[in-house]
Amino acid sequence: MSMAHLPHEILSSVCAVAYEASLSNDISLDPSFTPLTETTPTALPSSYPPSSWSELTTRRTLASLCLVNRAWFNAAKPYLWRHIEIRQPRSWLAFVEQVAGPDPAEFELMEATAERLVISRAASLASRAAVAGGSSEGSAELLERSIQQQLLCHKGALIPHDSVPAELLTPPASREPSPARLRAKSPVRWRFLRAVSDAVQSLEPDVYVPTPDDPQPGRHVHHLDFNHFRTIGMRRSGEEAARSRFVTAERLERVLKEMPHLGSFGATEYMDGALNTSVLRELLLRGKALAFRGQASVRGRQQQDVTMQTDEEMDEDMERLKDCKGLQALDLCGCVSSVFVQGLDEIVREYFADEVAEDGTITPSEVTIPSIKRLGMRGVTSVPANILTPFVLAFTSLTHLDLSGTRCNPDLLAALADSASVQLKSFAIARCSRLTSESIADFLIDGLPARTITQLSLYGDGTFITPLTEMDLVRIVKQAPCFQSGEMEYLDLSSCPVTSAVLDAFVPHPVLRSLGLSHIGSLPLGEVAKFILTSAPNVEVLTLVNTSPELAIHISPRQVPLSLHTLLIRPLATAPFHFSLTGSSAPKPPPTRLRVVELTVGVLNALGAGGEAWKIVRSKGGRGWYVDAASGWENGNLRRDLPPNHPMRVELERLAASNGNVSGGVGWHARKMEVLSGQGLMGREDGLYGAVSFAYQG
Repeated sequence: MSMAHLPHEILSSVCAVAYEASLSNDISLDPSFTPLTETTPTALPSSYPPSSWSELTTRRTLASLCLVNRAWFNAAKPYLWRHIEIRQPRSWLAFVEQVAGPDPAEFELMEATAERLVISRAASLASRAAVAGGSSEGSAELLERSIQQQLLCHKGALIPHDSVPAELLTPPASREPSPARLRAKSPVRWRFLRAVSDAVQSLEPDVYVPTPDDPQPGRHVHHLDFNHFRTIGMRRSGEEAARSRFVTAERLERVLKEMPHLGSFGATEYMDGALNTSVLRELLLRGKALAFRGQASVRGRQQQDVTMQTDEEMDEDMERLKDCKGLQALDLCGCVSSVFVQGLDEIVREYFADEVAEDGTITPSEVTIPSIKRLGMRGVTSVPANILTPFVLAFTSLTHLDLSGTRCNPDLLAALADSASVQLKSFAIARCSRLTSESIADFLIDGLPARTITQLSLYGDGTFITPLTEMDLVRIVKQAPCFQSGEMEYLDLSSCPVTSAVLDAFVPHPVLRSLGLSHIGSLPLGEVAKFILTSAPNVEVLTLVNTSPELAIHISPRQVPLSLHTLLIRPLATAPFHFSLTGSSAPKPPPTRLRVVELTVGVLNALGAGGEAWKIVRSKGGRGWYVDAASGWENGNLRRDLPPNHPMRVELERLAASNGNVSGGVGWHARKMEVLSGQGLMGREDGLYGAVSFAYQG
């Protein structure tokens, strides 16, 4: 049997494998590298060869399969449309037209414009014919014949020839009204498809009823984000940008209505002006999304649908939303526009507020959204606390929550601590100036959702210092279940009052891979090395920005490289001296896995070109790392002896030579949680999200 005659199920399975090749469950701490040769890792984790295809490779593969024949096209099309990233304004307009059809207002404008052009053309032709005809008796007939001939020549299909009946040109449904107008209005096609699906379910199992083919590609889209979207460089004035926006609320709402299976959505500050009340309702109320808080207290329990109904019948939009799949991941990083804040305020007051006091305090209602499991609110600084609190508490099944840089207050943490259904794996409250030391300690020690945390960010810097006191920090280390379990993978205690006593209170953390200890000026470098050697030997990435008196560049710039290598790199990342006359015994590996150290720009400048295999890699922004180019994950093993011609070492040295001229996704120890695919603080992102994760200092 040839490939052209294979069943659809086999072709679809091949396309599914090609699509899933870009989805990696293995979390690599290194930037993604493009292999020089087509190789596949034999074990995971592996930074080189990469453990997954790039998104571009997968898309090209699926696009090539679509060109084979009709069978391959039908099998590859759903996976080609499954993951959509909006990058350019014109591509967004093309995407809107492809998924939702042309804008009805624009279509009406085009019709009116065409009509005006036809009338103008007719008047011009009439005047010319009148002049040509003069005052002769046959001027009227000449004028009429001339106008008809010219209109037939220029309008073409608009005025069909008399010899061809109109019934044979186009079907009546596409002539009155036009096909574009029908498509733009998006009739209740979902109602017809649901009726057919219900009929199929009610038939006998041995009866086959083909499902009607829906030509709209929006039903295949499961992921939509604007991470790479920006309008910078289009040479538009401020007035033009304000008057003619690309991502408008009307266009976005029309697109979302055509995506019944959308599972993850990512927004940025470049399009947050389109997130009005209607768009937020379209995102949040999808599927059987609303449930009572008491019913959502047990994970996995069947939720009773309590979608808002009128007294007589359910609104058509709400009925359509009930048939959609519930959203699982929502990233609102950097959304601060007044339109977004007002829309969120209206949504909270309409669905999630039980009572609103005179001072603006909102009592959360019993209505919740259990479908969303991952929520990113980093940098949403414009949303007030009285709106943020009931909004976050409405999501009762969260596993990933990023509240960094928000107006999160102690009331939110206290209410979140009582939730029995929230089981957090990744949690970030970096740079939250309104929190108190007691509220953070109580949440991490007594909070039910905090028991399962494996990725935690309490990051603070010189501008927003963490409110934790040393006493509460010791309590957290000694009593918090997430610290006592020893299963922490990512931990950032930057600007926290970390002392020798705090480090001594830690239990061993064998799976800790990324550790942040920046902005702790009094912490000796020797204590850091002792902690990693005894309690966290598998730490690969360490941040020491403005940490340790030995790294104070203003005191002794020439002493900094010597102190760094003597107190940290040599005892942790250098193999012990080995000598053998026979060569029968293998050299011992370094005592820890440390291979990346983040430092300030002044310290990196003092290091010069680095030492031995250690190189300086700078981000696109203000961050920089001291990286061991001879170390990397290859086929499940961490190698510390990569040869100079190894592709991964060559790539790391190329990044070092770029001197910051790199993409936004280059860096280590992310400061933004990866929400859309669920990798959390250990995940990797590029575009605008990558710049927030690896480029920005704050």
